[in-house]
Amino acid sequence: MDVKALTPEMLCGMQWIRTVNKNVMRGNMRMEGKELEKEGLQLGHELQEAFFWFHRHPELSYEEYQTTEKIREFLTEHGIGIMDSELETGLIAVIRGEREGAVRALRCDIDALPILEESGVPYASEIKGKMHACGHDFHITAGLGCAVLLQQNRKALAGTVKIIFQPAEESAKGAEKITETDLIDDVELIWGFHADPTNPVGTIGIREGYVAAAADRFLIKITGKGCHGAHPDTGIDPIPAAAAMVQAFQTVVTRNSDAFHPTLISVTRIEAGNTWNVVPETAELEGTVRTMNREDRVLFERRLREITEMTAKAYGASAEFQWYPGSPAVVNDPKMAKAAEETAKKQSLLTVPEESSMGGDDFSFYEEKRPGCYIKIGTGVGAAIHQPGFKVDPEILLPAAEYLMALFMENE
Repeated sequence: MDVKALTPEMLCGMQWIRTVNKNVMRGNMRMEGKELEKEGLQLGHELQEAFFWFHRHPELSYEEYQTTEKIREFLTEHGIGIMDSELETGLIAVIRGEREGAVRALRCDIDALPILEESGVPYASEIKGKMHACGHDFHITAGLGCAVLLQQNRKALAGTVKIIFQPAEESAKGAEKITETDLIDDVELIWGFHADPTNPVGTIGIREGYVAAAADRFLIKITGKGCHGAHPDTGIDPIPAAAAMVQAFQTVVTRNSDAFHPTLISVTRIEAGNTWNVVPETAELEGTVRTMNREDRVLFERRLREITEMTAKAYGASAEFQWYPGSPAVVNDPKMAKAAEETAKKQSLLTVPEESSMGGDDFSFYEEKRPGCYIKIGTGVGAAIHQPGFKVDPEILLPAAEYLMALFMENE
């Protein structure tokens, strides 16, 4: 299948060419149906081509140089402003409406993953061992489409919209690259969205309250006393202490936290020794804690530290406990969630309850200073995110861009 041979009609599908002004155009913003259809076909074709390029050229966290330049090029071609910044990768587009209103924002993450692609699409990654397995190529492209539509309709747009093309979401710290600057200090609310391979194209997942968990990391180093494996009585074995910790940690979930609060502890790495007949000097444990509730997050850090220190002491060893706070929980503002649902219905999109996830997303860093809402957009049922077979149905690109644009046009 030759991607370049695809026509705009084949790429977009007439069922998705909806009139952009159906719900959001006012007064002299109205256009004739044929003119809108032609513009929709053209934009749909441009978005498809951009999406294919981003998918073929994935870049990992903090390495998104080509991606950033391609985004810049697309925005510049459409006359869309870009904020001056010292960001190495990523950028912020600005669309200023001609009506008075607030400053609002949309987050679109841009980095890829170190995964060998097995999706089978004709526009597969050209970088071996790297792919857009989390849909960030879709996020970029939908964000670009939203920017173009807002720019075209800025006479009816109230206030200013900043579209954040954010680097390094997969590192869990990319959002902080933005929040550490003053680039969005004036933003009063922010929207975020994510590809959803559990729902078909044309489906919007929305919920109020907790959407994604706080994602924290812990690292423990246990120090005992090495000795010959035939004479363990002459040393202090750190391995039994490590095993006891792994089991004891689960009591924080089952005995210390509220049974109705989603929480989990996963020990994901245990390392000790390097041969069969020597009791090692040290052992290491590493893992993650996921919580939704702020108080639970504090509780888990405290209890894991206590269990680590007390268990090591009980086994005659010592232990160093390190806690690495990651992104907080993502919490959807109730009013914004309701507005997102109403907007979806006006766009003739199906709405479903968004499932909470114990996965994390650094979108939560934006929500620390302003209300936010994180939405799932159905991209076709298939392989899960972060899997080599993951893929996005390109038919969602234009509808997603229209929906994102409507969030700003209809909710002032």
